[in-house]
Amino acid sequence: MPRAPLRAVALATALVLAASACGGGEADPEPSPSPTVAASPEVPPPSPSPTETPDPATPRPLNGVGVPEGEDDMLERRVVAVKIDNHELARPQTGIDHADAVYELVVEAGLTRFIALFHAEDTVAGPMRSGRPSDPALLKPIGATFTISGAQGWVIDIIQNAGVPLIGDIGPPVSFRSRNRPAPHNLYADTTEIRAEADRRGYPDDAPPTWFTFVPWPDDLGQPAEDVSIGFSRSTTIAWSWDGEAYARSQNGQEHGLVTSDGDTRQITADTLLVLETGLYTAQPPGSGTAVPAVDSVGSGRATVFSGGRVVEGTWERATAEEPFQLRDADGEVLPLPPGFLWISLLPSGRAISWS
Repeated sequence: MPRAPLRAVALATALVLAASACGGGEADPEPSPSPTVAASPEVPPPSPSPTETPDPATPRPLNGVGVPEGEDDMLERRVVAVKIDNHELARPQTGIDHADAVYELVVEAGLTRFIALFHAEDTVAGPMRSGRPSDPALLKPIGATFTISGAQGWVIDIIQNAGVPLIGDIGPPVSFRSRNRPAPHNLYADTTEIRAEADRRGYPDDAPPTWFTFVPWPDDLGQPAEDVSIGFSRSTTIAWSWDGEAYARSQNGQEHGLVTSDGDTRQITADTLLVLETGLYTAQPPGSGTAVPAVDSVGSGRATVFSGGRVVEGTWERATAEEPFQLRDADGEVLPLPPGFLWISLLPSGRAISWS
């Protein structure tokens, strides 16, 4: 999928840092909505990125896309994961188009949040929100450094005890707030600065392993699937529509936009959709704190892959949170994913998924 070019602009000094969200008792209280929400938040564009020339010899480990020729050193570094808000006041989000892949999973009230995974490119991303108990099991296999707005103390303990390097809302230049949106939906992070902070803390800077098998599908693989509906909850239904080049995203009947690095707004698209049906349970704090929904991503379940207007069904499995997901087709063979921007939906078992 083509990527928008990036422009280097200094961080705006007018951005005002506010207190980080989440902590202690009740998780993520929502403030009263602002009467107006800017479509394009006051977020500085990231550093320039070279024009991509696919090089099959150096595929990105998180999505199989070739890096720019002669620039394979960009892959010899850590993954930066940023937790992204998906409340209606957080849309359109920023920076998702520069991620290698995105997780989507359920949080409170049937809402979803994203974990954007940045490896080959850097950007400003957000709005950023808090961590959940589900997160470390998704990040451990790729060794990602995780950046969040905060979390309840017992959740932070779970993330850190899992060995996931963690950076919170520590202020500029790593994180900052926009004046154009109401808190807490106005916190942004710069992945270049996250890397610098991770270096200062001595966090590992290892390249991730290739977590799936990325191989183009033959023309006769799969069945037609141009319109996909994913019902995460009674309040959140996602639609993806194949437009001949990628799947375009809508949420609850409205096109889901993102703000590009040059300030324009366009619809979110993905090349490959991977839907993993997982368990959903209520994570209880060991002492004080608030219980929250959590995804159980260890074990096995149904896997459905959409790419190129087609669908292939199979299964996923893994025995521990340290292992990557293993995908199998109906014959028990490895189920490959076509190279391209990857969107992974962790759908609670029993929720609706359909296509036509």
